[in-house]
Amino acid sequence: MSISGKVDPVVRRVAATDIAEALVEGLRDFQALPFYGLCFGALYAAGGIAIMLCLTAFGMVYLVYPLAAGFALIGPFVAIGLYEVSRRRERGEPVSFGAIWSAVRARSEIGWMAFVTLFVFVIWMYQVRLLIALLLGLHASFSSLQEFMTVVLTTNEGLLFLGIGNAVGAVLSLILFSLTVVSFPLLLDREVDFVTAMVTSVRAVVTSPLPMITWAAVIVMLLIVSALPYFLGLIVTLPVLGHATWHLYRRLVVPV
Repeated sequence: MSISGKVDPVVRRVAATDIAEALVEGLRDFQALPFYGLCFGALYAAGGIAIMLCLTAFGMVYLVYPLAAGFALIGPFVAIGLYEVSRRRERGEPVSFGAIWSAVRARSEIGWMAFVTLFVFVIWMYQVRLLIALLLGLHASFSSLQEFMTVVLTTNEGLLFLGIGNAVGAVLSLILFSLTVVSFPLLLDREVDFVTAMVTSVRAVVTSPLPMITWAAVIVMLLIVSALPYFLGLIVTLPVLGHATWHLYRRLVVPV
Protein backbone atom coordinates (compact mmCIF):
# COMPACT_ATOMS: atom_id res chain seq x y z
CA MET A 1 0.00 0.00 0.00
CA SER A 2 1.15 3.55 -0.72
CA ILE A 3 1.37 6.23 1.98
CA SER A 4 -1.94 7.58 0.68
CA GLY A 5 -3.60 4.23 1.41
CA LYS A 6 -4.03 3.21 -2.22
CA VAL A 7 -2.78 0.01 -3.83
CA ASP A 8 0.73 0.39 -5.22
CA PRO A 9 1.09 0.32 -9.02
CA VAL A 10 2.12 -3.06 -10.41
CA VAL A 11 5.45 -3.15 -12.24
CA ARG A 12 6.30 -5.65 -14.96
CA ARG A 13 9.55 -6.69 -16.57
CA VAL A 14 10.64 -5.23 -19.92
CA ALA A 15 13.26 -6.29 -22.46
CA ALA A 16 15.56 -4.50 -24.88
CA THR A 17 12.92 -4.89 -27.58
CA ASP A 18 10.55 -2.78 -25.48
CA ILE A 19 13.13 0.02 -25.45
CA ALA A 20 13.41 -0.11 -29.23
CA GLU A 21 9.64 -0.20 -29.70
CA ALA A 22 9.17 2.72 -27.30
CA LEU A 23 11.65 4.77 -29.33
CA VAL A 24 9.80 3.96 -32.54
CA GLU A 25 6.48 4.95 -30.97
CA GLY A 26 8.06 8.11 -29.59
CA LEU A 27 9.24 9.04 -33.06
CA ARG A 28 5.73 8.43 -34.41
CA ASP A 29 4.22 10.73 -31.80
CA PHE A 30 6.72 13.43 -32.72
CA GLN A 31 5.97 13.01 -36.42
CA ALA A 32 2.23 13.10 -35.77
CA LEU A 33 2.34 16.23 -33.58
CA PRO A 34 5.68 17.90 -34.32
CA PHE A 35 4.64 21.41 -33.29
CA TYR A 36 4.29 20.55 -29.61
CA GLY A 37 7.51 18.57 -29.57
CA LEU A 38 9.46 21.35 -31.23
CA CYS A 39 8.05 23.91 -28.80
CA PHE A 40 9.04 21.93 -25.71
CA GLY A 41 12.39 21.07 -27.28
CA ALA A 42 13.02 24.72 -28.10
CA LEU A 43 12.12 25.70 -24.53
CA TYR A 44 14.62 23.18 -23.18
CA ALA A 45 17.31 24.36 -25.59
CA ALA A 46 16.59 28.02 -24.81
CA GLY A 47 17.06 27.31 -21.11
CA GLY A 48 20.45 25.77 -21.80
CA ILE A 49 21.50 28.67 -24.01
CA ALA A 50 20.37 31.21 -21.40
CA ILE A 51 22.38 29.51 -18.67
CA MET A 52 25.39 29.26 -20.98
CA LEU A 53 25.20 32.99 -21.74
CA CYS A 54 24.98 33.75 -18.02
CA LEU A 55 28.05 31.63 -17.31
CA THR A 56 29.91 33.42 -20.09
CA ALA A 57 28.87 36.83 -18.79
CA PHE A 58 30.08 35.98 -15.27
CA GLY A 59 33.39 34.58 -16.53
CA MET A 60 32.53 30.96 -15.74
CA VAL A 61 32.53 29.60 -19.29
CA TYR A 62 34.46 26.55 -18.04
CA LEU A 63 31.23 25.31 -16.46
CA VAL A 64 29.58 24.94 -19.88
CA TYR A 65 30.76 21.33 -20.28
CA PRO A 66 29.50 20.14 -16.88
CA LEU A 67 26.33 22.11 -17.50
CA ALA A 68 25.77 20.28 -20.78
CA ALA A 69 26.35 16.97 -18.98
CA GLY A 70 24.16 17.87 -16.01
CA PHE A 71 21.42 19.44 -18.10
CA ALA A 72 20.24 15.94 -18.96
CA LEU A 73 19.21 15.56 -15.31
CA ILE A 74 16.28 17.94 -15.62
CA GLY A 75 15.06 16.46 -18.90
CA PRO A 76 12.32 14.32 -17.27
CA PHE A 77 10.79 17.42 -15.68
CA VAL A 78 10.84 19.47 -18.88
CA ALA A 79 9.32 16.55 -20.81
CA ILE A 80 6.13 16.46 -18.72
CA GLY A 81 4.20 18.24 -21.45
CA LEU A 82 5.36 15.66 -23.96
CA TYR A 83 4.05 12.85 -21.77
CA GLU A 84 0.66 14.54 -21.79
CA VAL A 85 0.76 14.91 -25.58
CA SER A 86 1.42 11.17 -25.93
CA ARG A 87 -1.23 10.34 -23.34
CA ARG A 88 -3.86 12.37 -25.18
CA ARG A 89 -2.89 11.00 -28.57
CA GLU A 90 -3.09 7.49 -27.15
CA ARG A 91 -6.63 8.14 -25.92
CA GLY A 92 -7.72 10.00 -29.02
CA GLU A 93 -8.25 13.21 -27.04
CA PRO A 94 -7.67 16.68 -28.51
CA VAL A 95 -4.26 18.20 -27.86
CA SER A 96 -3.70 21.86 -27.02
CA PHE A 97 -1.36 23.83 -24.81
CA GLY A 98 -4.30 24.74 -22.61
CA ALA A 99 -5.22 21.10 -22.11
CA ILE A 100 -1.60 20.19 -21.39
CA TRP A 101 -1.25 22.97 -18.84
CA SER A 102 -4.53 22.06 -17.14
CA ALA A 103 -3.51 18.42 -16.83
CA VAL A 104 -0.11 19.24 -15.36
CA ARG A 105 -1.45 21.89 -13.01
CA ALA A 106 -4.06 19.47 -11.68
CA ARG A 107 -1.32 17.15 -10.41
CA SER A 108 0.15 18.96 -7.41
CA GLU A 109 2.53 16.10 -6.60
CA ILE A 110 4.46 16.87 -9.79
CA GLY A 111 5.77 19.97 -8.04
CA TRP A 112 7.49 17.84 -5.41
CA MET A 113 9.10 15.70 -8.09
CA ALA A 114 10.27 18.86 -9.83
CA PHE A 115 11.90 19.92 -6.56
CA VAL A 116 13.72 16.58 -6.29
CA THR A 117 14.95 16.91 -9.88
CA LEU A 118 16.21 20.47 -9.50
CA PHE A 119 17.81 19.64 -6.14
CA VAL A 120 19.92 16.89 -7.72
CA PHE A 121 20.87 19.25 -10.56
CA VAL A 122 22.06 21.85 -8.04
CA ILE A 123 24.10 19.16 -6.24
CA TRP A 124 25.65 18.22 -9.57
CA MET A 125 26.74 21.78 -10.34
CA TYR A 126 28.07 22.36 -6.82
CA GLN A 127 30.12 19.17 -6.82
CA VAL A 128 31.67 20.22 -10.13
CA ARG A 129 32.71 23.56 -8.63
CA LEU A 130 34.03 21.78 -5.53
CA LEU A 131 36.13 19.39 -7.62
CA ILE A 132 37.53 22.29 -9.61
CA ALA A 133 38.54 24.02 -6.37
CA LEU A 134 40.08 20.87 -4.88
CA LEU A 135 41.88 19.57 -7.95
CA LEU A 136 42.51 22.56 -10.20
CA GLY A 137 42.91 25.26 -7.59
CA LEU A 138 40.72 27.11 -5.12
CA HIS A 139 40.69 30.21 -7.30
CA ALA A 140 40.84 28.43 -10.63
CA SER A 141 39.51 30.51 -13.48
CA PHE A 142 39.69 30.03 -17.23
CA SER A 143 39.25 32.65 -19.91
CA SER A 144 37.70 30.23 -22.38
CA LEU A 145 36.23 26.77 -22.65
CA GLN A 146 39.18 25.78 -24.83
CA GLU A 147 41.63 26.72 -22.08
CA PHE A 148 39.62 24.73 -19.55
CA MET A 149 39.49 21.65 -21.77
CA THR A 150 43.23 21.91 -22.45
CA VAL A 151 43.96 21.84 -18.72
CA VAL A 152 41.51 19.00 -18.14
CA LEU A 153 42.87 16.82 -20.95
CA THR A 154 46.61 17.50 -20.65
CA THR A 155 47.34 17.58 -16.91
CA ASN A 156 47.22 14.90 -14.22
CA GLU A 157 44.96 17.06 -12.08
CA GLY A 158 42.67 17.67 -15.02
CA LEU A 159 42.38 13.99 -15.87
CA LEU A 160 41.66 13.21 -12.22
CA PHE A 161 38.97 15.89 -12.23
CA LEU A 162 37.49 14.43 -15.39
CA GLY A 163 37.48 10.90 -13.99
CA ILE A 164 36.02 11.75 -10.59
CA GLY A 165 33.56 14.24 -12.05
CA ASN A 166 32.22 11.77 -14.59
CA ALA A 167 32.00 9.03 -11.95
CA VAL A 168 30.05 11.26 -9.57
CA GLY A 169 27.90 12.44 -12.44
CA ALA A 170 27.14 8.86 -13.44
CA VAL A 171 26.05 8.02 -9.89
CA LEU A 172 23.83 11.10 -9.62
CA SER A 173 22.36 10.43 -13.05
CA LEU A 174 21.56 6.82 -12.16
CA ILE A 175 19.95 7.85 -8.88
CA LEU A 176 17.81 10.54 -10.49
CA PHE A 177 16.95 8.31 -13.43
CA SER A 178 15.78 5.58 -11.06
CA LEU A 179 13.65 8.07 -9.15
CA THR A 180 12.06 9.78 -12.16
CA VAL A 181 11.90 7.46 -15.19
CA VAL A 182 8.43 6.31 -14.16
CA SER A 183 7.54 8.97 -11.58
CA PHE A 184 6.59 11.86 -13.84
CA PRO A 185 4.46 9.81 -16.28
CA LEU A 186 2.83 7.99 -13.35
CA LEU A 187 1.97 11.21 -11.52
CA LEU A 188 0.46 12.57 -14.71
CA ASP A 189 -1.49 9.39 -15.37
CA ARG A 190 -2.81 8.54 -11.90
CA GLU A 191 -3.72 10.01 -8.53
CA VAL A 192 -0.69 8.88 -6.51
CA ASP A 193 1.67 10.67 -4.15
CA PHE A 194 5.20 11.52 -5.26
CA VAL A 195 6.81 9.11 -2.78
CA THR A 196 4.82 6.21 -4.21
CA ALA A 197 5.77 7.38 -7.68
CA MET A 198 9.48 7.38 -6.81
CA VAL A 199 9.27 3.96 -5.16
CA THR A 200 7.46 2.58 -8.21
CA SER A 201 10.10 4.07 -10.47
CA VAL A 202 12.92 2.45 -8.50
CA ARG A 203 11.05 -0.86 -8.53
CA ALA A 204 10.76 -0.62 -12.31
CA VAL A 205 14.51 -0.16 -12.64
CA VAL A 206 15.29 -2.98 -10.20
CA THR A 207 12.85 -5.32 -11.96
CA SER A 208 14.50 -4.80 -15.37
CA PRO A 209 18.01 -3.55 -14.54
CA LEU A 210 19.82 -4.18 -17.81
CA PRO A 211 17.17 -2.76 -20.18
CA MET A 212 16.61 0.24 -17.92
CA ILE A 213 20.31 1.02 -17.54
CA THR A 214 20.57 0.74 -21.31
CA TRP A 215 17.71 3.21 -21.64
CA ALA A 216 19.42 5.56 -19.19
CA ALA A 217 22.65 5.39 -21.20
CA VAL A 218 20.77 6.11 -24.43
CA ILE A 219 19.07 9.14 -22.88
CA VAL A 220 22.25 10.60 -21.39
CA MET A 221 24.35 10.09 -24.51
CA LEU A 222 21.73 11.52 -26.86
CA LEU A 223 21.08 14.53 -24.65
CA ILE A 224 24.77 15.29 -24.14
CA VAL A 225 25.57 14.98 -27.84
CA SER A 226 22.52 17.09 -28.69
CA ALA A 227 23.55 19.73 -26.16
CA LEU A 228 27.05 20.20 -27.55
CA PRO A 229 26.06 22.25 -30.64
CA TYR A 230 24.79 25.13 -28.46
CA PHE A 231 21.94 22.93 -27.18
CA LEU A 232 20.20 23.14 -30.56
CA GLY A 233 20.04 19.38 -31.07
CA LEU A 234 17.77 19.17 -28.04
CA ILE A 235 14.96 20.73 -30.07
CA VAL A 236 14.44 17.37 -31.78
CA THR A 237 16.04 14.93 -29.35
CA LEU A 238 14.01 15.92 -26.28
CA PRO A 239 10.56 15.40 -27.83
CA VAL A 240 11.44 12.01 -29.28
CA LEU A 241 12.87 10.83 -25.95
CA GLY A 242 9.97 12.36 -24.05
CA HIS A 243 7.34 10.60 -26.12
CA ALA A 244 9.35 7.37 -25.97
CA THR A 245 9.51 7.60 -22.17
CA TRP A 246 5.72 7.70 -22.01
CA HIS A 247 5.42 4.56 -24.12
CA LEU A 248 8.07 2.80 -22.05
CA TYR A 249 6.12 3.75 -18.92
CA ARG A 250 3.08 2.05 -20.45
CA ARG A 251 5.12 -1.12 -20.77
CA LEU A 252 6.60 -0.89 -17.29
CA VAL A 253 3.48 -0.20 -15.23
CA VAL A 254 0.37 -2.35 -15.53
CA PRO A 255 -2.65 -0.20 -16.48
CA VAL A 256 -5.48 0.05 -13.96
